[in-house]
Amino acid sequence: MRIGIGYDLHKLTADRKLIIGGVEIPHTKGLLGHTDADVLIHAVIDALLGATGQGDIGTQFPDNDQKWKNADSMKLLEIIYKNNIKGKGFKITNIDSTIIAEEPKLKPYVSDMKKKISHILEFTDISQINIKSKTNEGMDSTGQKNAIAAWAVVLVS
Repeated sequence: MRIGIGYDLHKLTADRKLIIGGVEIPHTKGLLGHTDADVLIHAVIDALLGATGQGDIGTQFPDNDQKWKNADSMKLLEIIYKNNIKGKGFKITNIDSTIIAEEPKLKPYVSDMKKKISHILEFTDISQINIKSKTNEGMDSTGQKNAIAAWAVVLVS
């Protein structure tokens, strides 16, 4: 068994869609980044790569490579799963994750996020993925509604 942890944070900005966990969420701002800036998926990818000793998302998908400009993070997760996890004989036991955002409220979207991620990762039981949403009580960049962050922990065998 191996464990990995992942973290990501992106600044909120106007004129971008807000996509978290592969789900487009109605909001006045979206996340700024080279790809679609899906903080949850980026944290999951980093956790998977960390657990298997394969670097991080920036190593796999450099932000100076135009090939990945505005990329769908769910496609990046699929690539990592097929090539770096399943393709190298690893099996994901479970994922536990936390999204930190003052707004919008994410609870209504968690079920869809879990379904999308479970589908890509070929989970037989949706309980293999847990997604929590928290606030930072008005403190720091996430608490002041300037950014959204995510943490993920994975267990692989």
